[in-house]
This record gives sequence, C-alpha cells and structure tokens, in this order.
Amino acid sequence: MASRHVATATVRAVKRKLLPTRAALYLTPTAVSKIKEILKEKEQYAGLKIGVRQRGCNGLSYTLDYAEKKEKLDEEVVQDGVRVFIDKKAQLTLLGTEMDFVENKLSAEFVFNNPNIKGTCGCGESFSV
Repeated sequence: MASRHVATATVRAVKRKLLPTRAALYLTPTAVSKIKEILKEKEQYAGLKIGVRQRGCNGLSYTLDYAEKKEKLDEEVVQDGVRVFIDKKAQLTLLGTEMDFVENKLSAEFVFNNPNIKGTCGCGESFSV
C-alpha cells in the first residue's frame, strides 16, 4: 500500500549548534506528542516516514508520510515511544536536525531546524544544502 501524506513541513536554517545526539534526528517533546496524536488511531502504521523531493524555488523539500514498516535502507529513529523512518535520500540532509511541531494562530506544522541548510526560500518550504 502506498504511503499517505501526513502534514506540511517548514525548514529553518539554524546557525547554532543543536544538542548533540546519537540519533540521526532529534524530536522535541512537542513533535513526539503530535506524532503520537497523529498515529493514535492508525494502528496499521508503524510510524512516520520523512522523505525529500525536488520542489520549490530552492530545490528540495521534506515530505511526511505514514509508514507501515521500516524499508531496507531507511534510518530508524525511536524516541519516547514514537518511530520515525528516514528515507535513504533524506538521511544526509537531516543529520543533526531538530524536528519540532509549532502551532500558532495562522498555522500548525512540523518544523525542521536544520544546521546543514545553505539556503531556504522565503516561505520556508524548500531548501538547498
């Protein structure tokens, strides 16, 4: 079964060093909580899968989909009871990245605070490394 789109994501280039971690990706408590909420009644899915695709004015954007299982070349991040699989093509662009969930009056979305990014578009949906 093909994966289904979960949510939108924004990318932010960060100049500061994020907390060192052994995981390929660090999930904030807010992101963990939102992922648990998304997957709560979707028992057929093992977790979320992060991918990357060509899109936008700066070249690349992240995708978030449901995942039934870990694929052969996926990197798996398990944190506080949630599983996130990182597609092979997205792995190098995510190293050292913090995944957060931000909600305000205008939007609710996952945000990738990524120290590897060289540039982003004005809306924050696409990036280059």
